[in-house]
Amino acid sequence: MKSLTRISALSLVLLALPAFAKDGVTNPAVKARMDTMQVIRGSMATLGDMASGKTTFDAARATEARSAMAGAAAQIVPGFQAPETDPVAEAAPAIWETFDDFSAKAENLVTAAEALNTASLDGLKSTLGPVAASCKSCHEGYRLSK
Repeated sequence: MKSLTRISALSLVLLALPAFAKDGVTNPAVKARMDTMQVIRGSMATLGDMASGKTTFDAARATEARSAMAGAAAQIVPGFQAPETDPVAEAAPAIWETFDDFSAKAENLVTAAEALNTASLDGLKSTLGPVAASCKSCHEGYRLSK
């Protein structure tokens, strides 16, 4: 039960964050990164809502969300290799200063997303925590507050 409470709370925090895909982005590389993060955010919202009971569990939708999240997560490292920036970018300079650590955290998200058990609600609940923790681990050190 504690796990579900933590997952629900973290999902709410992630959902309350400003949208990643912001108007006014002029750098196409930054826009592509923001679009990637928006896919992850949307997938997390879908899965978090199911896990918390806000929406009815649907294995097919959960599987689609897992696939979208894992695919987008796999684009994080390639998308951040060049230190592209934009006035509305939320990427902290620390990404490129400690790229190996950033990359490892991004790969942890890929692994956690691929490991999501979307066959049942209990399976989803038991495997969503590592995904949320992976998101949080990057946001804490590598995302600017705007």
